[in-house]
Amino acid sequence: MIKWGVSAGTHDASLTVVEDDKILFASHSERYSRIKNDAHLNDKLVADALSYGEPEKVYWYENPILKAGRKLYAGQDEIWLNPKSYLKKYGINTKVKWSLHHESHAAAGYYTSPFDSSAILVIDAIGEFDTTSIWLGKTGLQKLYSRKYPTSLGLFYSAITDRVGLKPNEDEYILMGMAAYGRPRWCVEMRLMLHNGYNFHRGCREAFKGARDEDLACSAQIVYEEELEKLLVLTKQLTNQDNLVLMGGCALNCLANRFINKYFNHVWIMPNPGDAGSSLGAIAAGEQRRLNWKTPYLGYNIEGRYPVEQLLDSLLTENIVGVANGRAEFGPRALGNRSLLADIQIRHIKDTVNEIKQRQKFRPFAPVILKHEAHRYFDVPRGFESPYMQYVVRCKEPHKYPAIVHHDGTSRVQTVTKEQHPGLFRLLMRYKKETGTPMLLNTSLNIKGEPMVNDKNDAQNFYKKYGVKVFS
Repeated sequence: MIKWGVSAGTHDASLTVVEDDKILFASHSERYSRIKNDAHLNDKLVADALSYGEPEKVYWYENPILKAGRKLYAGQDEIWLNPKSYLKKYGINTKVKWSLHHESHAAAGYYTSPFDSSAILVIDAIGEFDTTSIWLGKTGLQKLYSRKYPTSLGLFYSAITDRVGLKPNEDEYILMGMAAYGRPRWCVEMRLMLHNGYNFHRGCREAFKGARDEDLACSAQIVYEEELEKLLVLTKQLTNQDNLVLMGGCALNCLANRFINKYFNHVWIMPNPGDAGSSLGAIAAGEQRRLNWKTPYLGYNIEGRYPVEQLLDSLLTENIVGVANGRAEFGPRALGNRSLLADIQIRHIKDTVNEIKQRQKFRPFAPVILKHEAHRYFDVPRGFESPYMQYVVRCKEPHKYPAIVHHDGTSRVQTVTKEQHPGLFRLLMRYKKETGTPMLLNTSLNIKGEPMVNDKNDAQNFYKKYGVKVFS
């Protein structure tokens, strides 16, 4: 039976197709519309989903009635969205069933995890009314705790993102990067606002008079980390589990995620933990069953063998190259199929790539490295793996690799094995043979404010506009 899951109407719309427990397709609408963070479905996305068959059931990622009630309470505009009427605009006339927003997050994590039983912690800006929730996953999902609107860690972090002139619900990762350049001068004020019920949903543009943006970013990151640790302790107390599933948009805060292993032995963060991943979670919640998660490469397919030799030649001669091959990543990280790759040993390569991508100069890039080599370059144990760039770790010799090391000496590492990505693994092995280094700079194949390249036409346009070869 073909089932669809849909997350749409607010930001970062997505659609997932599942048959029984097999995930056939999952993609972001923005990749098709070319509108960053697109809130709505797209006809081309729907057409790709239909190539897998007509859906017999459609699952919506949240409860529209409760969401309308919360919007009314919050004084927002455009209160009501009817999922059935909305989907009809795209030719989808199947019955629609919905779950709760945080239930979809929890289900997306738990039902794709390797755990039979686990604690589940969901932290985001806001669902219907829940902003944080703790669940126990065993034979099903049991909610044990929740925080309600307007108290919200996600809204707090987004409000500070807005306060420093960045775009909320999109640029929070830039705020996280900016934090390394500031000092924690505003933590007391932020703690008081959080603990005294300040409604960050309304923003805080008039607060923190005279503050440097970098100091606000640093303070926000520290306060977020403090609150996350408290929630980890509470989650441990309520569930008595050694396994943790972390979900919600806040799970993308890879700097804060370094605290998790103090409290839990094993962790699963589904590679698309924010609202876009809830199209998958809506199906898992509606069916209350496991999905056979194997890979994040679930989107649009550019057929062909991974162009290892072409990529290697360009890296050795031009130091930078794009790759658009295979199925696009489902999630915000480029993991080798829609990536811009560069030689980390070239002086000033960070500035070159930042110029191409039109990003702030202070921002570092992530390294992609052979898993069995990671412990030689980073302060991690043998066997460390991070296939989805979800943690930061310290680089042993940061002065040697400034392009992939942040101001605080950390890197957001992606590890690769032959099983996870055979083509990227071969490229890194060949690159190591030629240069002695088993590591490349890896960033998404896009420029600031635009979605990642999706198809061959996007790849050609990238080459025409920015002069970087893209191989498929």
